[in-house]
Amino acid sequence: MDIVGLMGLLSPCLPFLLKLGEKSAEGAANKIGEDTWNKAKKIWEKLQPQVEAKEDAKIAAQQLVAKPESKARKAVFQEELETLLQENPSLAEAIAQILEEGSPKKESGSIINQKIQGKGHQTIGYGKGNQIISSVDSVSGGISGPTSGK
Repeated sequence: MDIVGLMGLLSPCLPFLLKLGEKSAEGAANKIGEDTWNKAKKIWEKLQPQVEAKEDAKIAAQQLVAKPESKARKAVFQEELETLLQENPSLAEAIAQILEEGSPKKESGSIINQKIQGKGHQTIGYGKGNQIISSVDSVSGGISGPTSGK
């Protein structure tokens, strides 16, 4: 489970999620973005009963909402989330599935790291499977490594 990614999604939504059902939470999709809000709501529907049941997690969430820029409060809430998810693997799996919804599929295969040296035009590429992640079509001028101090 990518707890940092989960925190990145939940943190800006948390003030609205804690007020879910109240009129003040209605404008969240406009402020946060509809896709982010919908994903955060789905996760919170699963996570909220666990957070409410564990006093430390509930307090950590409330304190983060009160001071959202606090790195310390984010760290405490993140630690509480990690504990909840470790204690409940089925919850962690359900949340992981929600996080993956709408994300591009990860391709299997090995990373190709190719370095070509020589004169003229060259293609240097880095990729995974049949997808090029980065490439250089041509190199002009000299390329040199560390000098020997001549």
